[in-house]
Amino acid sequence: MYPLIRLAKEFLVHRKAGDLPPLGTHISHHRCWPQDIDIYFEMNNGRILTILDLGRTILARRVGLLATLNRRGWGLTMAGVSVRYRKRIRPFARFRTVSRAVGWDDRFVYLDQSIWIGDECAAQALYRSAVTDRNGIVTPDKVFADMGLTGERPTLPPWVQNWIDAEGTRVWPPEVPQEPAQD
Repeated sequence: MYPLIRLAKEFLVHRKAGDLPPLGTHISHHRCWPQDIDIYFEMNNGRILTILDLGRTILARRVGLLATLNRRGWGLTMAGVSVRYRKRIRPFARFRTVSRAVGWDDRFVYLDQSIWIGDECAAQALYRSAVTDRNGIVTPDKVFADMGLTGERPTLPPWVQNWIDAEGTRVWPPEVPQEPAQD
């Protein structure tokens, strides 16, 4: 189940947080609760993605995107993610998430998010996100213009561009292997 209470807490805690520029950074603080753990007594990988979702939601509010989405009737979707898990998050551990957009291309906005326990990175995710309307994807340039933001598109970091290029070689739809014949 989606953690609606945690989402409400994030809106409450960050209600007075200032506005951010499009490439600004949002930091939030959390704890791993028993309902977050899996059979290995660590935070479930799916829950990690959900916690990152909370960070993206508040980031979207702080940069003015949520207000634009609501005003225009647009939606927001995740179109891809690459995740690195490097440190287990144990029950009751305190951690912080760091969320920021790193740039955009003609279709997608790219977001870098990480989870930190002290000075050690536990997980990091690169997301590809799209704003949508009833006709499909709304270009980031149109979204930012609607938000009143102008200026040059930032150059994507090489590691982000490499991921985009690699994704371009990925077969879609995925191949489905044939099931072996039953004896």
